[in-house]
Amino acid sequence: MNSPSKPIIVIYSDDSAVRQSIVAALGKKVAADLPEHQIEEFATGPALRSYIDRKSVSGNLRADLFILDGEAVPEGGMGIARQLKDEVFNCPPVLLITGRREDAWLAAWSRAEASVIHPIDPFTLANTVANLMRTSAVATA
Repeated sequence: MNSPSKPIIVIYSDDSAVRQSIVAALGKKVAADLPEHQIEEFATGPALRSYIDRKSVSGNLRADLFILDGEAVPEGGMGIARQLKDEVFNCPPVLLITGRREDAWLAAWSRAEASVIHPIDPFTLANTVANLMRTSAVATA
């Protein structure tokens, strides 16, 4: 993770209800052994890219995990995930929310580390995020 401060989880969906369900599922902490996190929400691809382009004071990307809605319109999370993996050096893990279980191959194409399906199950989402954050923390330690 980027720093000893709160990990930053970036959420992208054009649908405010989807963003709200993700935020509610994550709460303040996704697991007892992980620190409290900060959430940044984005409804458009350009707003998300603008945020990514602005670095922290230390010059690092201000994100520790991306949660992207693969069903977002007009710009889907799968394309954004692929772009992040292609263009962001040491890109943090990406979790995709897909419309169907059968879309797992598209999540793999986008190089997302994990995917969950709509409708969002809060326990599955929190557990998946916790596992990604633990893996990321081990990889960067």
